[in-house]
Formats: sequence, C-alpha cells, structure tokens
Amino acid sequence: MGTETQRQIPFVDLKAQYAVLKEEMREAIDQVLASAHFVGGSWVERFEEEFARFVGAKYAVGVSSGTAALELGLRALEIGPGDEVIVPGNSFFATAEAVSLVGARPVFVDVDPSTFHMNIAAAEQLVTPKTRAIIPVHLYGRAMDLGPVDRFAAEHQLEIIEDAAQAHGVGLDGHPVGGSGRLCCFSFYPGKNLGAYGDAGAVTTGDPQQAERIRILREHGSPAKYEHAVIGSNDRLDALQAAILSVKLPHLLEWNWSRVRHAKKFAEALTDSPILPPAIPPDGEHNFHLFVVRTKRRNELKSFLWERGIATGIHYPVPLHLTGAYQKLGYPGEGALPVAEALAKEILSLPMYAELADEQIEYVIQALWDFSAQA
Repeated sequence: MGTETQRQIPFVDLKAQYAVLKEEMREAIDQVLASAHFVGGSWVERFEEEFARFVGAKYAVGVSSGTAALELGLRALEIGPGDEVIVPGNSFFATAEAVSLVGARPVFVDVDPSTFHMNIAAAEQLVTPKTRAIIPVHLYGRAMDLGPVDRFAAEHQLEIIEDAAQAHGVGLDGHPVGGSGRLCCFSFYPGKNLGAYGDAGAVTTGDPQQAERIRILREHGSPAKYEHAVIGSNDRLDALQAAILSVKLPHLLEWNWSRVRHAKKFAEALTDSPILPPAIPPDGEHNFHLFVVRTKRRNELKSFLWERGIATGIHYPVPLHLTGAYQKLGYPGEGALPVAEALAKEILSLPMYAELADEQIEYVIQALWDFSAQA
C-alpha cells in the first residue's frame, strides 16, 4: 500500500483464528483421518449433542450447509408446490432459494429500518389462502423478537422456520436462538462466528418426529441402508467438519464477546457522525457477525476505506425481490419494498472478527473520522 501508515485490514481473518487453534485442530483432524469414518458416525453425533446442548435444544441434526438446513426444514413440514412462504427482502439469497427449491413461492416482505428484521405489520398484508409458513431471519447476528411472529403465525395458522445462519450463541430475554423448539436452521460456512472448514449446517428442534424426518431426508430418504421411505437428498454433515466444529464450539462465546467489545468501540466512535452505526442491544442479544453501518455515501466510503487498506462488504447489495432470478419469475420491481431497497443502497459492513487488534480498530476509526470530515 502507498505509505507506511497504510496497512491491509481484511474483512475477515480466518488465518488468525486458525493460528490460535492450530494444534488442537490438527489433533482432531488426525483422529478423524485415523478412524477412516468420514461420513456420519460418532464425530457427527458428538457435535450434534454438543450443539443441541449449547443452544438448549432437544435435538440438533447436522447437514451439509445452511441452505440444506432451510430446504430440509421446509420439506420436513411438507411445504411444496402451491404453497407460499413469507421471507424478508433483506437477507442472503438462500433464505428465498430454499423455498424455491422445494417448489413453493417466496413472498417478500419489507424490513424494519432500525433492526433490519422482518416487518411483521407489513406481512399482514401478504397472507393468502396459500400461505403456509414464515421464515424470520436473525439478521447480522442480532436475535429477532419472535413474540410478534408467534402471534402472527398463530392467527394465520402458519409454520415458523427460523433462519439463524448468522446467529450462533445469541438469545433474547434468556431464550437462546435455536432453543425455541421450532425448526431453527444454522449455517457453519467458514466465515460465520462458528465456521467449519467448508460448507456445513444444522437444524435444531424440540420435536423428535421432525428431527427424525430431517435425518431421513438428509440420507437419501433412507431410515436404514438400502431402504428408501421417501425421496430425500445427499445432505449429510461429514465427520471432518463435525470434528472441526467441536473444537471451535467451546470458544464461541468468548469470540462473540470480543466482537461485541469491538462493536461498542466502533459505535461509540461514530456517535454524532453522518455514518450511522447499528444499535447496540443488551449484551447477549447480538453477536455482531456483521457490523453494518449506513451512509448516503456508501460507495464513496467503501472506496475511501479500500484506498487505506481496509476491506469492507455489502450485505446485501440487491434486495431479494430485485435479484435477476426472481425478476425473471415476475416478482414486483423497484418500489415494492422501500426500506429494503434503501438499505441496499446505504449499508456497508466494516471489518469484524474476534481477533481484531486494538490498533486495527483505531486505524479503521480514524479512517471513518477522516471520511466524515470531508462531508
């Protein structure tokens, strides 16, 4: 980079995390390799038990990805062609994609401008006789208040599937995300707060029949070898990823607390700034998987930080209803979800990971101040 004061600060630094866990990780991987049990088996069962205990769920079923978790959850509830599922317009594509993959139709709802969570009042206008379910998303790592969702679902007799792909280790009012008893879907993509070394996911539930159905569905619809009760898929969690996740899980809360401390420093520094930080809710409610700011000059800020060696991200640059895939299917165009559309133009995710050093945080803060001073 140009001057000596400039440095490269990555958006996420997975190498820093590996450096801390290197010996423990190598030992776990070697044990899996020595066992030659690579699909299913004791490593997967161990992680499922550990993760279920961690989130306070009766059951956790390991699967191949967060997308698979959502798809299998929908299939377990027998949601398919002819059904509609309400999903927020501001989320990763997989939230809606999973609905499409089972043959149902995602119906997009706008989001709250403060929390960025699904706007339940707006969802009231979208219910039809075909509506079967709703997928609230614990976006960016902040636990969503599901009280209004519960009431809404009960009134309209809808199923609830929680998308917790970013919400590892958080909760609200003493209730951990994943421990509600409902189907709750997690991703362990490498960049998550609890990330594997490849794709991985899990579904938690309090219903033994749902858990068993997802186990069967992930194994080609097979309750026993060469017995195929239903049409399933190959969506198993492999043993190497399970062992890696078991090494990481005991560190998750400490990593989350580090992220929260970093977030508080960023938010405090941005007080009275034209760059709006996210709200800092009570401790334990947000794991700051992403630290997302808002500014009318988003693209300028992104370029300004990049020139100073600071990587950023945009989550997400196109609302789901405006993506090419859904525009081709005849979904409403621009103007349908004004809040989600405004966020897509204004949000920017700053570097956020547990291993961020104080000097790195101060460097980012100084760059944000320098940008603000240009306004």
